[in-house]
Amino acid sequence: MSDVPATDPADLAESLASGERVGVLDVRDRDEYEAWRIDGPGVESAQVPHVRFLEASVSGDPGDLVADLPEPLVVVCGRGEASAEVAGLLREAGVDAANLAGGMEAWARVYRARPVVEEGGTTDGGTTDDVTVLQYDRPASGCLAYLVVAGAEAAVIDPLRAFADRYAADAEDRDANLAAALDTHVHADHVSGVRGVAEATGARTVLPEGARDRGLAFDAELVADGETVAVGDASLEAIHVPGHTSEMTAFRLSTAGRDLLFAGDLAFQRSVARPDLEAGDEGARDLARGLHRSLTETLFALADETLVLPAHRDPASTPEEEGPEGAVFGATVGTLRERLTMEDDPEAFAERVASDLPPRPANYEAIVATNLGQEAMDDDRAFEAELGPNNCAVDAD
Repeated sequence: MSDVPATDPADLAESLASGERVGVLDVRDRDEYEAWRIDGPGVESAQVPHVRFLEASVSGDPGDLVADLPEPLVVVCGRGEASAEVAGLLREAGVDAANLAGGMEAWARVYRARPVVEEGGTTDGGTTDDVTVLQYDRPASGCLAYLVVAGAEAAVIDPLRAFADRYAADAEDRDANLAAALDTHVHADHVSGVRGVAEATGARTVLPEGARDRGLAFDAELVADGETVAVGDASLEAIHVPGHTSEMTAFRLSTAGRDLLFAGDLAFQRSVARPDLEAGDEGARDLARGLHRSLTETLFALADETLVLPAHRDPASTPEEEGPEGAVFGATVGTLRERLTMEDDPEAFAERVASDLPPRPANYEAIVATNLGQEAMDDDRAFEAELGPNNCAVDAD
């Protein structure tokens, strides 16, 4: 079945980002599909195990198993081998099917970048605002990161270790040196890239001051509320916004076009941060009360036009805010103020948020320990540990 057409995972990601209708057939086991699958607003997916198609090829019509899915159909498995066989059987049965090259493992390596701000804007004073901001999107998990380029220097915010080399290369393409790698908080869903970036480039490693209290076990530059991190002629202002974690810190950047807030896991396009990953169920309500203050007293106090750029997104969400080359993931403060349900009473908010939590991210305790420097993971183990959805949000309603 060497003539089975292959779909490149990066091309599939582009199709999903543009909102195209896509049929996805997942031939892995049900538990794997339920834990982590390709999703998106235009995705119509089904899980039918590989063995069912082998049986149907002998005693029936394999096409009958996918009669409800739209064509062309992308067939998916773990590494692209069983799915290639199923795609071949379906094509023999007259179904327009293609194999996802490399399977879910290759899907996890897709990393898209799109500009949020392009350099060359003009300030009210007539000077050039030499700032470019890129948003990175990992469709397999919904993790987002950002590269800020200001003149000859760049900083990366919430980098992923699996893509540490990418940020330096993109900065170099823009004639900038990657000078700093920042985390908004101690992440629980992916292995942080701040130390990997620093080792590869000599960049400063910058973390919120509260990371020390959580047991930080490596040297880093720590920033407190109100302090700034210089990036060329620009500066990133640290704003302490506890709630998801105790040290959670957003970074504000003022450009000629608009103010940007790199919000970490404070708020997403349609949801707010979960409060239980640091202190468990027992401490979730305390952190949720802090989250209420961070949202109502800090985030909502910013100008309506401020663009809030989160560290994660729901894999089924769509980009909403227009950048220079198309929409990016994010929402303005004004939109979030109208969209998010926020009780006046912090206790009522805490009760709702802390009592309606999604499953915790896979391997989150080991990932947190690794990101604090208390444990070590090699690259292969780190890649495996963070596969799956990020699960860092709770519903806004």
